[in-house]
Amino acid sequence: MLRPLRAADWTRLKIDSAGSGQIAKQKSPNKVNLTSDKYGGLPTGPATTRCYHKAFPNMALRLYNTLTQEVQPFVPADPNAVRIYTCGPTVYDYAHIGNFRTFVFYDLLRRVLHLNGYNTDHVMNITDVDDKIIRNAVAQGKSLEDYTAIYTEAFLADCDTLRLERPERIARATEHIPEMAAAIRKLEEEGHTYRSDGSVYFRISTFPGYGKLSHNDFDGMVAGARVDADTYDKSDSRDFALWKAPKPEEPSWDTEIGPGRPGWHIECSVMAIEFLGATLDIHAGGVDLIFPHHENEIAQSEALTGKPFARYWLHSEFLLVDGQKMSKSLGNFYTLRDLYADRGFSPEAIRYLLASVPYRKGLNFTMDGLRSATTSIERLRNFSLRLDSAKLQPGTTERMEELSRAAQKTFRESLDDDINTAEALAAVFEYVREANVALDGGEFLAGNTPSARALLDQFDSFFDVLKPSAVVGGLSDEEVHTLIAARTAAKKARDFPRADQIRTQLLEQNIILEDTKDGIRWKRK
Repeated sequence: MLRPLRAADWTRLKIDSAGSGQIAKQKSPNKVNLTSDKYGGLPTGPATTRCYHKAFPNMALRLYNTLTQEVQPFVPADPNAVRIYTCGPTVYDYAHIGNFRTFVFYDLLRRVLHLNGYNTDHVMNITDVDDKIIRNAVAQGKSLEDYTAIYTEAFLADCDTLRLERPERIARATEHIPEMAAAIRKLEEEGHTYRSDGSVYFRISTFPGYGKLSHNDFDGMVAGARVDADTYDKSDSRDFALWKAPKPEEPSWDTEIGPGRPGWHIECSVMAIEFLGATLDIHAGGVDLIFPHHENEIAQSEALTGKPFARYWLHSEFLLVDGQKMSKSLGNFYTLRDLYADRGFSPEAIRYLLASVPYRKGLNFTMDGLRSATTSIERLRNFSLRLDSAKLQPGTTERMEELSRAAQKTFRESLDDDINTAEALAAVFEYVREANVALDGGEFLAGNTPSARALLDQFDSFFDVLKPSAVVGGLSDEEVHTLIAARTAAKKARDFPRADQIRTQLLEQNIILEDTKDGIRWKRK
């Protein structure tokens, strides 16, 4: 991993105005050639072969790049460590299910990179200072630190509940204020900023490539017009705030550029460059961040370093609830806790539904969808239980081996095709359907079990939903087995009331028993 930059290092960053100017000399700022040197180029030699998975040498991982508007082979600058920066939560409230659509996408991105043999150096920020946070903290009479600690801890706990892999590093904005001030000072020295009423603004006219990510034309923008808000529509695009002047009763920091606090956009640029260097392999977020946040990040970052800020830009689509935008006034605003604590849906069902629709397609989140996700997971768990408990004849059926190989190949090819989770799931469920028919007909033999198990293991290394979440205060597996043994003994002793009592006791603990010709199978509800 790179050594993080500190405030003093920003004074040594080479500012190459010509470098950022070259970006604007493209025939059209909306079409970017990633193979050109000024965009980091595509590495040659060994690095170009690392994006091919050993099992499928002709299949490269391909990702849709918002910058170029094309699906492209993914080739990292350094095959030993993919440098990823993802925009994390703004901790002014509990994260809602729409937020977690994006955070599940980050997790799937990490996992598909790992499946392709890459190591990741992934940084995610936590925005713990912005307009909304300050407004809420002041209203509640709390310090910024005390107010944001509640929602930061809740967010990380929710991520663990959804089995999201932790990034290698999590960066809180308030821990990097000196570095942000130093970067703004550097931008000032290079003529990219101006001051007004104690605030510092980025002068968009000094960055001719502005608009290349969102593919908008800002030529008609009024010179010198400013916007202080962190979020705004492209129709309101203006020079944006890098540093905000202090206000009474609001937190501020004394820095080398004066008192105040950072604007939202500079936070991510500085922390990304600090930990990962001038050029990232991947920068990801939701589509709502393309403009203005990511567009502004590019402008200030490339003005700072003279180098392309990120080579691949990935964005996940919106989530709707019952076909409508999520809103508290409509009664369709859900946090993760609302769904699993109050409505009884398992974290695995929520994760499955969020992952089941490819990240670039809109997801309509419904309670029926959650129930269908629960059913799909149960189907896979039941198949797994059947593999464990069925008394199979020895031998191997070659047709089943061919089906397993084909399913594993299609599963991986689908994930390598811009993380097409829908096609990957279809391959697994088609195999399970065929295997269940073969089990019923005696065609599935003991020798077919390892390849079937390999497919399930491959599936769960990515989707991670087969193992039920632990129930606080619930029965352990050992306690379940003890009760099942007691029930079996009671049935042998023809003590049927006792056997029924144990079944009821287990059912009250959400343990379902199935008496089959191959013995007793059990599962958690």
